Order: sequence, then structure tokens, then C-alpha cells
Amino acid sequence: MPALTSLTDEARIAFDTVTGRAANLFSPSLRLGVSGLSRAGKTVFISALVHNLMHGGRLPLFEAQKSGRIAKAYLQHQPDDAVPRFQYEDHIAALVQERIWPASTRAISELRLTIEFESASAWNRMFSAGRLSLDIVDYPGEWLLDLPLLGKSFDQFSREAFELAELPVRSELSKKWRAHTRSVDPDASADETVARQLFEAFADYLRACKHDERALSTLPPGRFLMPGDLEGSPALTFAPLPPGGQPSKPGSLRAVMARRYESYKTHVVKPFFREHITRLDRQIVLVDAMQAINAGTAAVADLERALTEILDCFRPGRGNPFIDLFSRRIDRILVAATKADHIHHTEHDKLEAIVRRLAERAIARADFSGADVEAVAMAAVRATREGTVKNGRETLPVIIGTPMDGETIGNETFDGKTETAVFPGDLPDKPSLLFKTNGAPGDQHDSELRFVRFKPPKLEESAEGLTLSLPHIRLDRALQFLLGDRLA
Repeated sequence: MPALTSLTDEARIAFDTVTGRAANLFSPSLRLGVSGLSRAGKTVFISALVHNLMHGGRLPLFEAQKSGRIAKAYLQHQPDDAVPRFQYEDHIAALVQERIWPASTRAISELRLTIEFESASAWNRMFSAGRLSLDIVDYPGEWLLDLPLLGKSFDQFSREAFELAELPVRSELSKKWRAHTRSVDPDASADETVARQLFEAFADYLRACKHDERALSTLPPGRFLMPGDLEGSPALTFAPLPPGGQPSKPGSLRAVMARRYESYKTHVVKPFFREHITRLDRQIVLVDAMQAINAGTAAVADLERALTEILDCFRPGRGNPFIDLFSRRIDRILVAATKADHIHHTEHDKLEAIVRRLAERAIARADFSGADVEAVAMAAVRATREGTVKNGRETLPVIIGTPMDGETIGNETFDGKTETAVFPGDLPDKPSLLFKTNGAPGDQHDSELRFVRFKPPKLEESAEGLTLSLPHIRLDRALQFLLGDRLA
């Protein structure tokens, strides 16, 4: 893909990296990026990770915890004062006390968790302080989808936006915006009212794509859905236009839109890439494959497209000691399918195969230069337990939990209070069946699936009356991949 940075950007990145490496000599740290598209569970993942490490959670596959080498883990002040703090205490209160899922990530935030441990190596114990500061950086995955824009002109961005909008799964949703675009003359003098109307129609189309029944993922520009303090600014008041064959006339609508698009890249996208993405050491990308599978094969194909673009924007790989002084590389990337507790454990291997297939094209296309990439099916917080029910002579594996208020299966609507057993159905034996589509809305695979959202669990108590940590599925495996080597 085209370069995302200029020589000036690279010089600033190198300076920041050298400064960070110098600080790291006295206080070892690891920056972990946590991202994923909307409702993939970023906030829940971070909260569960911190809660389990601070409260000695059940993590049998996390070697440092299993062997008793972690003395304690505690929160400290984060190193970046200008970045909002991840409100861990509020999110845990929502999960544990109110049994509601915390609010979704709307902007970037950060949290520092310091882990004191004993190295498994006598040599390392002689030279290491036995302390690692884990700086967790939480940011919306939608913002990652903006990074490819750095290498695209306004005409290229517009052409790709119209190609996506005309796909069968999107054509009805984009109809109003495309009609509005056809009604204006891009080469006429710019009018602010027209520019805002085009932006609003385009943003409405993107929001419609995000709804559950479509569950589409490729929705740049990301700040159109999560504007934050930029709402109403000219840098966010633009929309794609049909590419023109001639250079833009000065003062025309096309020229204004192109200028604002470039301002968006300069003042919004590039600082995010330079100040946050280029400083990461490890990355986890959370994927709500369940929602896409529920919506049909067109949504699965769109999720694959989005994940490919996201993974293509990282700086993966391993350098050498000299290069590492000036440029950080993400040497481990974990792609995690969340909400594995929504299906029976006998289906987990299939879910893992699906997320591996989703990331396959990106891994094949990108130059990972020695970076380790893994896929896992997990649930950072397990909201269900498993059981069986009799259906005639057949015994069905079910999951048992409390569906959220308003969730439905068939003609049954749940009240958010009643526990129930659900047979979620079977995932396809071959992941490829989910990727066969003509792009039409409602395209479905042969498997009948029933995925509903469940409330967070009520925490169990030990025999001594102590409240246990948040239950999970394979959070320990994720921690071992992301942190295990740094705590060895």
C-alpha cells in the first residue's frame, strides 16, 4: 500500500522512539494496542484483563500466573497526561455490581498496569528489576480504517466509496446519498449548505450500514460515526463526489471537498497514526464475528475487507537492535473472535477457523517481517455456562444465561431477568461456506444459528466466601501470547 508517512513524520517518530527507549532502560514497559470494530468488546477485554491480573484470576494457560511468579499487579499513573484515562473502576462497577455491559469505546484512552514478578530465569533475575509496566491503549477500530486514506487522493477515496455504495448489500442504504450527490454540480461554486447536506446524507448512510441487521464494517471516514470534539468542524464536513476527469476549479464544491478531505488526513488521521499507532509494541484486534454471521455472508465478506485494511496499516515485524532504537515494530498481533460464550465449546474450533480465515488474506498480503500472528476464539467475560437438554430422543448441547432485555429468538422476547437455555445451532464445518456470496443483503449460509446477547454473569464465591474474579474463555491464552515472553 502507499506510504502513510513523510520523511518529516518519520523523523518525529524516530525522535519519539529514541526518547521512549531511553526511558525504558530504567522502567521497562510494553505498549499494548487494543482495537476492534464497534461492539467487539474492547472495553470488556481491558477491564477483564486488569481485573484478573489484579485479583489473581484463574489463568491456567498464563504461565507466569500459573507458576506463582507474579507477586502483584496494580494501577499506576499513565505516562501520557494528554490522553484520557481508561475508566477501569467505572467499567468494573458496571460489570460486577450492575451486571450491565460498559459503554463502548468512543475515543482513545490509556491505562498503566504495573506487574511485579519473578523471572523464571536465574540470569534474568540478576539483571532485571522484575517489574513491567503494561501501557494499554484503547482506541476505536473505526479510526484504524482511516489510516489507508493517508495514501489516497480525494478522487481515489471517492471512487472507492461509490464502488462500495453500489454493492447489493449497500445500494438501498446509500440510495438517498447517491441521489443527493447526482442533484448537485461539483464544479459549481461551493455552498456551505450544500456541503453540509452532502456530509449528513453520507454520514446517515454509514450509520445505516452499522445497524445490526446489516452489521457492515468498512465505514471510513471513522470520525463521521465518532466525531468527538471535532463535530461540526470543516475538517469533518465533506463527502465523496463522483471523480472528475479535469482538475478541480478553484472555489468549486469539488475543490472545497478535496481540501477538507486533505485537512482531515493532516489534522485528524496523521496525528493519530504518528502519536499512537507507531508507538505500539503489541496489538490485539477484537472481532465480533457472531454479529456478522448473524447478518449473513455479505456482512462476513465486509468484515474480511475491513480486517484486511486494518492489519495492513500496522507496522509489524522484528528489526535489529540498531533499527529498534529509532522505529518501533509490532512483533505480535492477536486476532480474537469475541463472545465465544455465545456458542457451545464444541463449536469453538470452528469459530477459531473462521477468524483465521478472516485474517488470512491480510496476513498473506502484508509484509509481517517475522511478526507472530495468531487467531483465537475467546470471551473476556463469560456470560453463560453450558448444559444439555432433551429434544425427543436427541440430546442437545445448550448454553445457559440471562438474555438482555429485548433480545428475541423466534417469537420469544426476553425480559432481561429470566435465565434460559439456548441451543445456538452449529457453525459451518467449512469456514469457506460463510464467504460465498453475491453481496446481496440477507445472503445466508446453510446453518441455522441463534445468537443473542446475554447479561454479564453474577460473580461466584469461593468456599471461604471470597468473590472470585471475572470468568472468561481463553483470556489466559491471549495473555500468554501477548505478555508471556516479557514475564519469562
